[in-house]
Amino acid sequence: MPKEPKAVKPRAPRKPAAERKPRVPAALKDTGGSGLAGTKRKKDDKAGEVKGEEQTDGTEGWRAEESGPSVSMKKERVSFIVSGANEADRWADEGPSLAGLKAKKEEVEEEDFTFDEPSLKKQKTSGASLGRPTALPHAVAQALRNELNMNWDLQELVSVLTCVEKWVCVNIIGLLREENTVPFMVRYRKEMINHMDADAVRDVQLVYEELCTLAKKTQSAIQTLKKDGVLTTELEQNLRSCRSADDLDHVYSPYKKGSKLTKARKAKALGLEVAASALMETPHTLDLQTWVKPDTQGLSSVEEVATGVEHILADMIAKDPETLTYVKTLCENSYVSIQSSVSKSALKGKEQEKTDPSRRKPDIDNFQLYADFTNKIQSIQAHQTLAINRGESLKILTVKVNISDRVKTDFTWWCINNRWRPKTFARQELHAIIKNAVEDSYKRLILPFLTRSYRTKLTVAAEKESIAMFVRNLRQRLLVSPIRGCTVLGVDPGFRHGCKLAILSPTSQILYTDVAYLHNANQQKEAEKLRHLMTKYSCTKVVIGNGTACRETESFFADLISRRYFHPLDVSYCITNEAGSSIYSVSPEAIKEMPDLDPNLRSAVSIGRRVQDPLAELVKIDPKHIGIGTYQHDVSAGALKAALDGVVQECVSFVGVDINICSEILMRHVAGLNVGRAKSIAEWREQNGPFMNREQLTLVKGMGPKSFQQCAGFIRINPQTLHSLKTSPHPEPSVPEKPVTKKGKGKTSVNVSTSFNPLDQTCIHPESYHVAQRFLSFVGGSADQIGTAGLRQCVESKVKTSSAEELARTLDTTAETLKLIIDGLSQPPGFDIRQNFGQADFKRGIVSMSDVRVGAVLTGRVDNTALFGAFVDIGVGRAGLIHKSKITLDKLPANQRRRSLALGPGQRVEVRVLDVDHQRGRIGLDLIRVLE
Repeated sequence: MPKEPKAVKPRAPRKPAAERKPRVPAALKDTGGSGLAGTKRKKDDKAGEVKGEEQTDGTEGWRAEESGPSVSMKKERVSFIVSGANEADRWADEGPSLAGLKAKKEEVEEEDFTFDEPSLKKQKTSGASLGRPTALPHAVAQALRNELNMNWDLQELVSVLTCVEKWVCVNIIGLLREENTVPFMVRYRKEMINHMDADAVRDVQLVYEELCTLAKKTQSAIQTLKKDGVLTTELEQNLRSCRSADDLDHVYSPYKKGSKLTKARKAKALGLEVAASALMETPHTLDLQTWVKPDTQGLSSVEEVATGVEHILADMIAKDPETLTYVKTLCENSYVSIQSSVSKSALKGKEQEKTDPSRRKPDIDNFQLYADFTNKIQSIQAHQTLAINRGESLKILTVKVNISDRVKTDFTWWCINNRWRPKTFARQELHAIIKNAVEDSYKRLILPFLTRSYRTKLTVAAEKESIAMFVRNLRQRLLVSPIRGCTVLGVDPGFRHGCKLAILSPTSQILYTDVAYLHNANQQKEAEKLRHLMTKYSCTKVVIGNGTACRETESFFADLISRRYFHPLDVSYCITNEAGSSIYSVSPEAIKEMPDLDPNLRSAVSIGRRVQDPLAELVKIDPKHIGIGTYQHDVSAGALKAALDGVVQECVSFVGVDINICSEILMRHVAGLNVGRAKSIAEWREQNGPFMNREQLTLVKGMGPKSFQQCAGFIRINPQTLHSLKTSPHPEPSVPEKPVTKKGKGKTSVNVSTSFNPLDQTCIHPESYHVAQRFLSFVGGSADQIGTAGLRQCVESKVKTSSAEELARTLDTTAETLKLIIDGLSQPPGFDIRQNFGQADFKRGIVSMSDVRVGAVLTGRVDNTALFGAFVDIGVGRAGLIHKSKITLDKLPANQRRRSLALGPGQRVEVRVLDVDHQRGRIGLDLIRVLE
């Protein structure tokens, strides 16, 4: 096994924090490092000057720049990511209406406000790692090195690519290798991950997994080349030095089976590799005439021999990591742009359509913004990249990357005079061969590689940005505060087939279902039916789906409410997003849950439950069907699914589940559980009655120590639920009087208590129960007092007299664990983190778009966010757009001045109407403030 190298040449030392560029998605970073170690020549001071920058779209801007080493770095907003389904697509495609809205740069000083960085990603720069290891244990590190067998250090590379301190990356990698879930790390291992949030940890996890996958692909490529007999020591080292899939493809693709024999390999087959090596090492001994073989093609003249040597050198130059790193550095400091234009085939198709109308017209108009588009690589926005890619895949656009000629000039000079300079004196004709080889390598091999690399980086970065917006929107949608304690009427609106109705109890039980034809001649009769149902079930809340006939149904209910038709009931209504309800209504889960109900009526049930408990209902639906984004078909399906599944797990876990009443579907999404374990828990519950404590989970089939560790803190044993279940008919626990003995194959028998533990209703993890008990004794309280005002006062008074850090030292624990224990003991029974998020807005009257006036100040709720701004529902049946240039730092609350907490679905905002376009159905808004 080759030894791990002490240092990798192409990697430059990381810049100090004050000089480092703002974080961009990992895929956009230079995989070869941003500098060059061991290079003799200093950078030209003038390298990288940009004469000007063309911007053709009003949605450009907000990019980060570095003004110089002596000037404090400016952090500026990056764009939002697209969501908002059809509405966002319409605004994005019809770009001219956004032209002229200049994006405003904004300098941030101490707030750490970075839209391209998740909240709580701020790193501690004191150098202290809180006593945590700065390297993996030797045995683990050795196993990891043996497993990867690459010429780079995994922990350091993850740190470089994610801009997360190395000791944190070491801990996260160690935790991941121990099969810890992200929610568990974020809640119960805060010190080890430096208090990072779930998004930030998932970023590190993603980069770690990508590098592991790259290592596996590299090993496979090496084995294949070894089997084919073409593997050389130099080639193997080049492969093991690859830091991205692009780098690996660049080195490996010429040797793939079925690939065309390259010019370099043809020349090597003639034996000219020795001549090329001699040219660089001992040029004074090289005589090209001795290589001439008149009867051999490729060697028949000195010119052919020289050409063959050039091809070998060109290939060596293009595969050399140090050379690639240098040319990438030159590109970073130069003007590199991406350009798109209408393809010849699309223009030809449009011309043919004029002469033959029966021909299908190409969708050139949909890509009007990109028909003549040029933008700097560093400032192009994610939605523009995805739109250009889509146009290219449809053969409507042609795309190219333009790299400044200055790069070629500087690169050629550096190669000839530095990296690829012969070691001894070389004659003029040999210098000419080297110069030709450098120019050939740049034009034929390096330039295409750079183009592919830039396109890949932009695409990956755009996908990550798009997926990040999906994640943000989904989190906001799932964490909407539930509406509890009232009967709800769910309405799935429709014309021809009527409006499907479902009356749901405060606990979401189906009380009544029916179909009402609200939009035909018998409106009065249907209104009387509604009044009878609402009065019978004391229903005061109406939830209307936002699909077909939504506006007409809203108008119908608003009219009845204005006439006090439901008196004495005080009825109000709200509109909710019904995306995915139709798909769910015919799913196996819906059939199992509501077997006797018509699919259309199941949709009405789903719509009503989305307001009663959004999280419990929306987890039943595939996240990509919830209507939280656009461009979902332009991003990696696997990456999107993994990210959305991750945020569902995060939300379900942090909210917590009452294990005795939650659905099997909801349980699947708890950290540490899966489909099989959730099914086993449901079966155990059916056979043995309710769980009396968390410890009983260890009796469930498939629940090992690791699974229990991961899920236990997110599972609640609610005493009120236990009481209600005991009073209802249920099978008695199998051994109610004495502790249950767990017997397993090859395991020691373990006694499991059947008594209720008050700590099981809190967020405190069982691994910290002994600390919690010590703390309770310390403050003079008991576990039976959890959630009471008396215990809360005892805890608060003790914390006031001593800091959390001092108390933690006294109790022999960490400050973060103690804070979690304090929260768990102080929070009232049934505490729900969602109470800090907004609820659905219920209203009694309708406002039309014709009532909206420029200058009017309105309140609304963010419906979706997009790359170019946020869509706000102001109750007129059409969402208005706050352009991103209007979302400035001073308008956001201090606790929301970070990307993951910036405007997202569900937030209430105060806005001013800037313009109203009745013809196109558009409303432009200005953000005044975010309402708490």
